[in-house]
Amino acid sequence: MFSNNLDYQKDIEKVIQEQLAWNKLKNKSILIIGASGMIGTFLIDCLMALNKKQALNISVYAMGRNLGKLESRFVKYLGDRHFHLVAGDVLEPLVSDITYDFIIHGASNTHPKAYVEDPINTIMTNIKGTEQVLNYAAKHSVERVLFLSTVEIYGENRGDVEKFDEQYCGYIDSNTLRAGYPEGKRASEALCQAYIQQYDVDVVIPRLCRIFGPTMLKEDSKASSQFIRNAVNDEDIVLKSAGTQYYSYCYVADAAYALLYLLLEGKSGEAYNIANSQFDLTLKELAEKLAALVGRKVIFEIPDQTEAAGYSKATQAILATDKIERLGWQPIYSLEEGLEQVIRIMKTEE
Repeated sequence: MFSNNLDYQKDIEKVIQEQLAWNKLKNKSILIIGASGMIGTFLIDCLMALNKKQALNISVYAMGRNLGKLESRFVKYLGDRHFHLVAGDVLEPLVSDITYDFIIHGASNTHPKAYVEDPINTIMTNIKGTEQVLNYAAKHSVERVLFLSTVEIYGENRGDVEKFDEQYCGYIDSNTLRAGYPEGKRASEALCQAYIQQYDVDVVIPRLCRIFGPTMLKEDSKASSQFIRNAVNDEDIVLKSAGTQYYSYCYVADAAYALLYLLLEGKSGEAYNIANSQFDLTLKELAEKLAALVGRKVIFEIPDQTEAAGYSKATQAILATDKIERLGWQPIYSLEEGLEQVIRIMKTEE
């Protein structure tokens, strides 16, 4: 995707140069479901770079529903013997002649418009899709499954904590259209625990904050993604609320590094928050920082009805990251570096 972009390649290099037990991946096969998404794409680029730089002989399987989209996203790897495309729907049983050593399940709608326009699939890709992954893992003795969960499982902050640790459980109104995403993730986490108990499947659950990066999809309607597109296009940053929402963010390179860290070092059955504490910002602060980077201003606009229905009702969602940091993980990028990188890389690709 960014095969000739030196700044993007530097992001990959920074991740794979970290002192992780990369040798645990040698001669292993890894299935990434939701491969063409923002995080899946970056993960695959890291794994393929590890093959090139460290000769780990990792077999990378990139799974998605749209073969054409996969081919377009990963055109640089199509002739590589370590890379394999898997066209399939995670709602169907996983069928393969290959026994995957590791599975990273990241297939999900992850932005507001999709929650509203495709609500059933939003729920079922998590619940039914996770069941298919766990069934396969139980039958084929998969070494480890990563189920990518979300900050949204914490619901709304009840005002009793500043940050969400992994034990917190806030309020979610389940009788709303948008609830399918957080409730689907909550149910999927419970399903992971059931398979751990009943079939001894090894599962680790990363809970991701709001992620941004150059690998974001064009249809991504998250506010941060819209801000970044405004900045890349040298436009004023359009803020569709007062911007008081206070959230944790993380650059995609740091998120991918955290996922690989948990794949190798996480404890089965445990959930781990993934965020960069330097990126605890209000939406307005994020908009202002991006505007300042490109010499523009922040303007306010009313969202359309579809967008508004998909917005999170949470006004404060800050993740505590002590647990993953105790494992030894630390983010690589500072706030300024992450924002500058995403603009620099995407400007080059426009």
